[in-house]
Amino acid sequence: MTVAYAKRLRGWRFILFNVVLGLGHMVVLFNVGAYIALLPDVAGDLGGVFPSFGTWGQTYFIIALALAFPIARWLSGRFGDYHLFIAAFVVFAFASYLCAVSQTLWLFIPARIVLGFSGGITLYIGQPLLLKEYPDQLKLLGLGIWGLITLMPFTISFPIGGLIADELGWRYLFYLNIVFALAIAGICGSLLAGRGFERKYTRFDNIGFVLLALVIGSMQTLLNLGNDFDWLNSPFLRATMIVLIIALPCFIIWELDERHPAFSVRLFADRNFTIGVICLSVGFLLIQGLLSLLIVQLQVLLGYSSFLAGMVYLPMILLAAPMTVAMHRLPKSLDVRLPACLNLLGFSFTFYWLGLFDDPGSFDQIFWPVLLLGFFLGSFFMPLTRLTLHGLSGSREIRAAEETGFLRVIAGAFGITLQGVMLFRRTPLHQLQLADHFGGRKFASIDLLQGFSSRLEAFGLDKTLVNGRLLTLIKQQATLLALNDAFLLASFLFIGLAGLVWLAYPTHQPLHPTLVKELGDIQAEELMVEP
Repeated sequence: MTVAYAKRLRGWRFILFNVVLGLGHMVVLFNVGAYIALLPDVAGDLGGVFPSFGTWGQTYFIIALALAFPIARWLSGRFGDYHLFIAAFVVFAFASYLCAVSQTLWLFIPARIVLGFSGGITLYIGQPLLLKEYPDQLKLLGLGIWGLITLMPFTISFPIGGLIADELGWRYLFYLNIVFALAIAGICGSLLAGRGFERKYTRFDNIGFVLLALVIGSMQTLLNLGNDFDWLNSPFLRATMIVLIIALPCFIIWELDERHPAFSVRLFADRNFTIGVICLSVGFLLIQGLLSLLIVQLQVLLGYSSFLAGMVYLPMILLAAPMTVAMHRLPKSLDVRLPACLNLLGFSFTFYWLGLFDDPGSFDQIFWPVLLLGFFLGSFFMPLTRLTLHGLSGSREIRAAEETGFLRVIAGAFGITLQGVMLFRRTPLHQLQLADHFGGRKFASIDLLQGFSSRLEAFGLDKTLVNGRLLTLIKQQATLLALNDAFLLASFLFIGLAGLVWLAYPTHQPLHPTLVKELGDIQAEELMVEP
């Protein structure tokens, strides 16, 4: 039955609804960044597992969050957006409780997956739910506010998550989730009680979605478990690879013939879409992976507290927020390949700068490049978004925005694991090189380690203690060099992406687009930058 949508909220109800909906958006996104800051604490408390095991809770959370998008589109048509929004936050609170009481990974990881899935549903529904309460002349303002809300948790979640871990314990992140999630569900339910909705009976591509989940899940599982279980020497990972090899071509063939696909493969026939997706996905893979890797190693390798490691990223917000607002003002007549190229080159310079970090005790060696990183992070999405959506309109534009956001989120999960793989592979190489160089194996005339060890022993220190300390120092410096390698490789890859954007078609557009078209473009752009 079709029920007319009620009048928009007014006055204090409208303001309260904006605050609560924005808070809900931030709570979900906060769980992405804050968890990274407290990851070593989680790994130590859940059976004392390696930090690489703790990353499973992050990567599978992000995968589930992305896979919720296509289901949220279908469920909102069947049950109504605000009903689904409230139900998703109730499930979010229950999953947070399971995370908080978990004693092992075997409960914590499934709970994080449910947490990510329910959170992904709220992310997909939140923006259109908000815009329904804005009149047409103020929708641009609403979208701008939503963009700032999306960016905020990415910068402040790291230090706040670290503060929670240091002062309260990591479990309180999830206890706080319960309070906020239930409050958001209750207030939204009260404000929107009695609202009707237009039921839409659309066909859901069940087979396509299952194949998509198999492909993404298999790839992430291989990356998560590869280092710790010796890749294809593990029978389980061999079976996972077989599933991936079979599911991937089946997925592509099925989606090409499907009238209502869960994932529209045909969009990749558009040159600008393909190039834009590559730049956004690979770029975010590098950004998310490196930021996650650095904050964990600051704690594990260099002894930073969770709060101090999170504070490293706080300077990003100083330039990221104003740049996000400024990017919305890019002239429509501008060929966005130029600002996109300059932005990618800026990332290349910044990561090269971070790749020169060599003093564990020098906080300002990280502060200045991170401050600059905020500038380029704030100007990263908008030019590439316009490049990706150029030439698309109507439902194809919205669908392209959804799928680009989906792929970017997935790439972020892959990036977290891939950077860990690189660190794992490069550290032993640098450790061997340092031992060879300073231990006299490479140059017989240079044996600094033996000489230094002998001097310490002469002062009465135990030989075993001295050798153990020197070994620890070599391992620390080797890991730091491996971390530098990751940043330097990212720098070179961003140069390649900067050149790739020039293969796209120019994006010159009319100087005065209609309001409807402009609203559609901006709404699609906002879809692509979540979360």
